[in-house]
Formats: sequence, structure tokens, C-alpha cells
Amino acid sequence: MTDSPRPLGADLARIAVFAALIVVLGTIIVPVPGGVPITAQTLGVMLAGLVLGARRAPLAILVVLALAAAGLPVLAGGRGGLGVFLGPTAGYLLGWVAAVIVIGLIAHRGRFSWWRAGLAALIGGIGVVYLFGIPVQAMVTGVPIGPTIVSSLVFLPGDLLKAGVAVALTVALRRAYPRAFPAPTRQAARAA
Repeated sequence: MTDSPRPLGADLARIAVFAALIVVLGTIIVPVPGGVPITAQTLGVMLAGLVLGARRAPLAILVVLALAAAGLPVLAGGRGGLGVFLGPTAGYLLGWVAAVIVIGLIAHRGRFSWWRAGLAALIGGIGVVYLFGIPVQAMVTGVPIGPTIVSSLVFLPGDLLKAGVAVALTVALRRAYPRAFPAPTRQAARAA
């Protein structure tokens, strides 16, 4: 099974589309006391990892973060500027990069399946993001880690819902347009 390499322009277009999707989903926010809003942006992060894979998805995230650093209002609530990388959400933003790598590695190791996509969204899209976000939030806000973890549980039901939506959309896209996904490597396909 050999696939011809995808043209660079096609990869760049997919990266740009997912960066734009993440930005647009940031306009859907629910404010929460404590400085970290509930947003649909993490849905876009999960989708990027599930569809683009571990090599291309980080580039979409880095585009969004670079635009934010340049001062463009691309993050939830129209935020942007270098200050967002010093605030309570900084760890979550940086966690997106690691999250999409983990999501892509889990989802595309071997044959793609809904359960593998779900596991990837849970571990990468929730676990890894929290792993980066919660300690930084605790440090920036001056709240001990224990209470920060407890207060972050308010986000878990929404994140679980986003993971479910991401998996459902990804499975549907996979059936409708399989070329949008990275081809499994020979070694990964044999391991499945």
C-alpha cells in the first residue's frame, strides 16, 4: 500500500482551514468566574489532532498562537497579544500543541477507528490540556494546585461533550472524505 505524497499546497490549505476553525470556535464562549472561560476552541483543537494528525495539527495550533502573539483577537472572547501568554490561560494554550501531537499519535496509530479517536480526544484533548493548563493557572492566580484542580472540574462535562462531538464529526468526515486524513504508515498499519 503506497500513497503518493500529498502536495504541499494541500497540506498548507488544511492547516489554514483548521487554524481558522479554531479561531471561529473561539467566538463561542461561556464566561466562568476565575478567568478561564468555557469555549468551543478546544473542540477545534481536538478536531485538528484527529483529522490532521501529529505532524500537521501542531502547525495549525502554532498559526493560531502566532496570530495571538501578534495581537490579533483570535482567542476566546477576542483576546490576543503577548499578555495572554502570561495569564491564567497560558498553560492551556501551550498545552494545545502537545495535545494535538498526542491526539494524532493515538488516533492514527494503525487503522483509524471511533474508539481510537475517542481515546485520543480524552487523553490528548482533555488530559494533556489539563496537565499543562491547571499548574500554570494555579501559579498565575496564586491559588494552590488542589483547589485549582477542583475548580477546573466545572469544565470537565463540557470537555467530555466536545470530545464526543469531535469524534462524531471526525468519523463522519472519515467516511465522507478519507483523503482529508493522513495515510497510516506501513509499520502502524501492520501493528493494528
